[in-house]
Amino acid sequence: MSATTDKQIADILATYGEPLAGNVWRVQGTAVIYHKALERIAVQARIRFDAPVIVRAERDEAVILVTGHMPGPNGDRTEWSIGEALIGVNYRVSGRQAAYVFAMAEKRAKDRVILKLAGLHGLLYSEDEADEFKASRPDLVAANQSRRPEPAREADDAEREAEVANDVEAAPAGTGGASESELTARIDQAQSINAVTDLMLAPETQAALAAMPPGLRDEVREHAKARLVALGWPARNPAKGRKAAVA
Repeated sequence: MSATTDKQIADILATYGEPLAGNVWRVQGTAVIYHKALERIAVQARIRFDAPVIVRAERDEAVILVTGHMPGPNGDRTEWSIGEALIGVNYRVSGRQAAYVFAMAEKRAKDRVILKLAGLHGLLYSEDEADEFKASRPDLVAANQSRRPEPAREADDAEREAEVANDVEAAPAGTGGASESELTARIDQAQSINAVTDLMLAPETQAALAAMPPGLRDEVREHAKARLVALGWPARNPAKGRKAAVA
């Protein structure tokens, strides 16, 4: 993602009171957002959905049409999208994991509609769009690493490097395992808006944030917001007037 795209995403998320850090990460250069963040955006935007239309219903496959409406100054805006889930093709399950093809198809369709109505379509993808997106979630990566013994962690890291890590964009060096004080110090050292954004979007930074207690995580985010404002990034979106929430 370019710095311009990062700022565009952050500005749109800010209108719904959502921060960039902790909600968005990068996979193969693509911005990915949590499903729960999109659900919160839908509430803030007062999006309402029609009853879904079942396009295809099979034991291992579901295709669902979802239509959503969002109120605006000139009346409702309407968008629709298709959600698909086919086991073994675009929806993989393993071990004893249960397969819920209809639930997954609905989530994908609704997330796409929310992205369209919020003005994020083409800038972001939902985590449920692809297995590699979900596998690289910073909170899951941090949790898995924290509960594995070192030998197992090293073996798994080697495997993951071959399967996933090569697909994730390189991040600024030295962010892995950073404490709250270390991250705030690096934020203070950043000399441009782009530098702060790159630091906060780095997968290692987001993994460190995910491992922090909520209170400390919020303090780091607020510190980054203040630094961005000090560097010239407006704290409020002029169109909506809502409080900005950036990484």
